[in-house]
Amino acid sequence: METAATTNSDTYVSNSYPNTSSPTTVSSWFPVLRFLQAPVTTIFEHSGFLRPRSSNNYHEESESLTPSLYNNHNSSDGNGSNNEGDVSIRIMGDGEQEEEDDGDGDESAVVGGDGGEVADSSEVDGRSDNNSDSSNQQRYDLQQVSRWIEQILPFSLLLIIVLIRQHLQGFFVTIYVTAFMYKSNDILQKQTALKGERRLSVLIGYSMIFMLHVVGVYWWYQNDDLSYPLFMVPPKTIPPFWHAIFIIIVNDTMVRQAAMTLKLVLLMYYKNGRGHNFRRQGQMLTLVEYALLLYRAFLPAPVWYRFFLNKEYGSLFSSLITGLYLTFKLTSVVGKVGSFYAAFKALSRKEMHYGSYATSEQVSEAGDMCAICQEKMQAPILLCCNHIFCEDCVSEWFERERTCPLCRALVRPADIRSFGDGSTSLFFRVF
Repeated sequence: METAATTNSDTYVSNSYPNTSSPTTVSSWFPVLRFLQAPVTTIFEHSGFLRPRSSNNYHEESESLTPSLYNNHNSSDGNGSNNEGDVSIRIMGDGEQEEEDDGDGDESAVVGGDGGEVADSSEVDGRSDNNSDSSNQQRYDLQQVSRWIEQILPFSLLLIIVLIRQHLQGFFVTIYVTAFMYKSNDILQKQTALKGERRLSVLIGYSMIFMLHVVGVYWWYQNDDLSYPLFMVPPKTIPPFWHAIFIIIVNDTMVRQAAMTLKLVLLMYYKNGRGHNFRRQGQMLTLVEYALLLYRAFLPAPVWYRFFLNKEYGSLFSSLITGLYLTFKLTSVVGKVGSFYAAFKALSRKEMHYGSYATSEQVSEAGDMCAICQEKMQAPILLCCNHIFCEDCVSEWFERERTCPLCRALVRPADIRSFGDGSTSLFFRVF
């Protein structure tokens, strides 16, 4: 065995940077101090999109993201000399030395094992260098973007703080009424799911709380033109942008709160409803919800009408913008009108659109046992797929599904969405 001097291809330089060519080498712990100094860059580095920097040169601007490792390997001067890093020496035997000598130092060709094509190593290195340069350029651009975001982030936070301070009461009221509405929706769904176990005193108590909440909010803002849009009347004065948003959000939330009170009254009426009454309860709740969606579609229109019709921008410009807004609004309302008509038509239809009442002979042949509740059938319903279930069970099933519980055959037509569970749409109608 003899020790052979390493060639340029056998020399590997380990520079001072850690090996971060893959996201797996990124430290598993999250640098809190770096995050406070440069949050965006730290997140990119921790996720592996950017190459992490050492703590000594973290605040220094790097000229390139390409490590000196690749530069030293590609631009070797032929002597294999390098002043930095560690040099690894490979121990080769006599056979390996002879094979290397027979090659006459020609390292430019790689022969395929099956006598195949001959590929020039310089072309392979060139493609590899181009891919590496492109990847490094993308990382450099991403790093520049993250630094730009970090520069404007403190000023943006200051602007947000000032904006919140200017509209402090509006922010707190918006958050409060939204949280109250979300909780009310959850309560309403739970009371609807209780069916015959609902307590009348609980329903009355919740309905009074909901209504007092609505009356209290409008009494507090009785001098702020908050109630005018409820009657499709524009505000008296042109509202600023943020005040217009506040009026629309509060009105939209309070209208849904009032509709929840009406739904609680329906639950009182259908407290002990079974069979036909239970199905009618779901249809009534769906009709109330679609009527609410139609009304909420018109609710922002008076506010934006007053906001856009501002003569300070010129009569022609303000009239054009107002006309375009009203056109877009009428176009979006068409779908809401169709849904409301479909819900009203379903309520007025007496027969069931997914089956009919089964006869005693049909129930006897089916075994007089409901496959959903596993009890004796009450008001059995024969579906179009010839399966029989209790009317309560199958009505509740079709509030969420469209297929038979057993054979999965399509039974209920693809009509409007049902809100028979008492839920309310939680999305705001701002425009």
